[in-house]
Amino acid sequence: MTGKDGKMAGMNNLPSRESTVEQVVLVDDDGAAIGVADKSGVHTAATPLHLAFSCHLFNPDGQILVTRRALTKQTWPGVWTNSFCGHPAPGETTEEAVIRRAPQELGVAVSGLKPVLPDFRYRALDASGVVENEICPVYTAMLETDPQPTPDEVCEWRWTDPAALVRAVDAAPWAFSPWLVLQLPLLAAAEPELLGS
Repeated sequence: MTGKDGKMAGMNNLPSRESTVEQVVLVDDDGAAIGVADKSGVHTAATPLHLAFSCHLFNPDGQILVTRRALTKQTWPGVWTNSFCGHPAPGETTEEAVIRRAPQELGVAVSGLKPVLPDFRYRALDASGVVENEICPVYTAMLETDPQPTPDEVCEWRWTDPAALVRAVDAAPWAFSPWLVLQLPLLAAAEPELLGS
C-alpha cells in the first residue's frame, strides 16, 4: 500500500493536496489508490472504500483523550469517540495527515506518533443511513496540553482513565462511535500498557 518513501502507491496521477476542496483518496479492496472524491459528497448510503485514520492521544499522566463529535456532524453527531480522526489528502502520507489534522480539529500539535493498528478497516451504518467505509490505520500519540477544539468538530472532550473507557465502551457500546467500539479491544491487545489491560 505504501512505497519506500511512505507515499501511497499509485498516487502520482492524483490531484495535489493543495486543492481548495478537501478530497479523500478512494481505494480498492487491497488498499491501492484508484481515484479521489470530494469529502463533502463521498459519505452517502453507498460510500466507496476510502482512506482515513484514527488517533488516540495520551497525556503524561497516562490518561486518554475522548471527544464528543459536534452536533452538526453529518455522521454520528453528538457521539463520544476517540481523540480525533481524518482523511489523508491525495499525495499525503497517513502520518502527515495525522500531524496536519491535530491542530485543525483540536488546536494542538502532537508528539510521539506511533502506528498501532496499521491494517484496521471498518464499515458502519449511521442512523441517518450514511455509511462509513474506510481503511483506517490507528495511531497513538502524546499530548502535553489540553486541547482547544474547533467547535464544528468537537463539542466536548474529557481526559479519562483508559481502563475506565474500556469498561464504559464494553457496558454501553451504543453510546460510542462504532470505530471506537471496534478499535479499543484491538488497541488493548496491541498496547496493553497504555490501556491498563
